[in-house]
Amino acid sequence: MPDHDFRLHPPDARLLEGRRALVTGATSGIGQGTAFELAAHGAAVAINHRGKVDDGRAMVAAIEADVQRGFAEAREAFGGLDLLVNNAGIEKPFELVDMPLEEWEKVISVNLTGTFLCTREAARIMRADDIKGAIVMISSVHEVIPWEQFSHYCASKGGMKLFAQSIAKELAPHGIRVVSVAPGAIATPINQKVLDDPEERRKVEAEIPLGRWGEVSDVARTVAWVASDQAQYVVGATIFVDGGMTLYPNFV
Repeated sequence: MPDHDFRLHPPDARLLEGRRALVTGATSGIGQGTAFELAAHGAAVAINHRGKVDDGRAMVAAIEADVQRGFAEAREAFGGLDLLVNNAGIEKPFELVDMPLEEWEKVISVNLTGTFLCTREAARIMRADDIKGAIVMISSVHEVIPWEQFSHYCASKGGMKLFAQSIAKELAPHGIRVVSVAPGAIATPINQKVLDDPEERRKVEAEIPLGRWGEVSDVARTVAWVASDQAQYVVGATIFVDGGMTLYPNFV
């Protein structure tokens, strides 16, 4: 969804007119597509992305400082905040016996600790400003599907699932909804190597009942809907955007 193709939806089709959003990890893939889609629905959108920090512990400190600064800037620019999309995430394959501690810490730091820090800051702002809002977690089918060589990634997404459900119970009485959107196999730059290999691509497609890879727009449209008032009674749920991948017999 390149920026030069961006256009606002017609006024009567905009679901997020006047909303104030921050999207993490928004410079490519699902994050970028989501930021454009929210804006197309009329939301003011601030974006945040992760810099390159090698050490996991240093990354946590850097993320926390960046989160506080970024949210303060978004709040000042928009006069508040009522929508957060936690999209930032990383992955890199390692068998368990070969996985360095720093790689485990890096994935957990970005995918889980980063989500916690952003969510905490957004919730603080919304509660302090007495704003009803939504926090959308970009999870993954791997919150329920095991994935060999990606145990750290699965741990982060499984943790995100129960984190989201737990804080959904805390925040709902304040009018803040927490919902997860879990993509399956989506055609993004992170999956380009598999997409370019016909055999590997077919293997993935064989695990998708709908028979095709998802597009960024499939996820972005779901996020826009679940963040809108049309989904105001959806709380603590995970919406799988996966072409039925979680229904595949190997995973039940």
